[in-house]
Amino acid sequence: MDDKDWEVFKQKLNTKTGIDLQLYKEPQMRRRIGNLVQRSEFKTFTEYFDSVAKSKDTFAEFIEYLTINVSEFFRNPDKFDIVEKDVIPYLLKRSPKMAIWSAGCSIGAEPYTLSIIMKELTPNVRHRILASDLDVDILAKARAGIYTEAEIKAMRPDRKTKYFNKTADGRFAVKPEIKSVVEFKRHNLLKDTFETGFDLILCRNVVIYFTDEAKDQLYANFFKSLKPGGILFVGATEAILNYRKLGYTSYKPFFYQKPE
Repeated sequence: MDDKDWEVFKQKLNTKTGIDLQLYKEPQMRRRIGNLVQRSEFKTFTEYFDSVAKSKDTFAEFIEYLTINVSEFFRNPDKFDIVEKDVIPYLLKRSPKMAIWSAGCSIGAEPYTLSIIMKELTPNVRHRILASDLDVDILAKARAGIYTEAEIKAMRPDRKTKYFNKTADGRFAVKPEIKSVVEFKRHNLLKDTFETGFDLILCRNVVIYFTDEAKDQLYANFFKSLKPGGILFVGATEAILNYRKLGYTSYKPFFYQKPE
């Protein structure tokens, strides 16, 4: 698996999916994908790609592995406690009808978590919750809104009863009143145009393999997407060290605000 093989693989992947690995940290991504190629007993990246591309299901599994779709409801409950008790009440004073974006929403746990919070804080207001991801198959799972016990383990028992229906196979289906608020769409954070006018943007556990340049561009784009006074919430290992340079102020650790 030489450099030429890697470059051809990247080109093929970009052509088929729009995923540009030039914007990801090369050593980490090359090692991660290389391990997968070797476990699959292929000799080159391109041989592996040509093989998995023949099967829609196998290719979908590869993309899911590549985009690291791990999520659960109320992930990092201490941080969502801040969202529920501080950030959203603060933003509601500024915008009684909020626009929220869950960027890199994975299986949908995060936007549905937000829908539950907004339902409880403002039961008679319909806010906009946009949820986007690069992986179309993961978005299909998110739209279905059916989860395992492990995926809702951080949910309070009363919320589990109130907002989910138990399925015949023991899983949990999000009730229509929560589900209908969330709008899902495919979106490539490193390529596509960003909407504007958001009060709150969440982008958590998404940028782990992005280059520093790609991260800076992403956070600059989020800055443009936020309303003045809006807040960006990032993952627990993704503190933005140069947030001042990008124009943000620090609202709380891992929460960054666009000034008025």
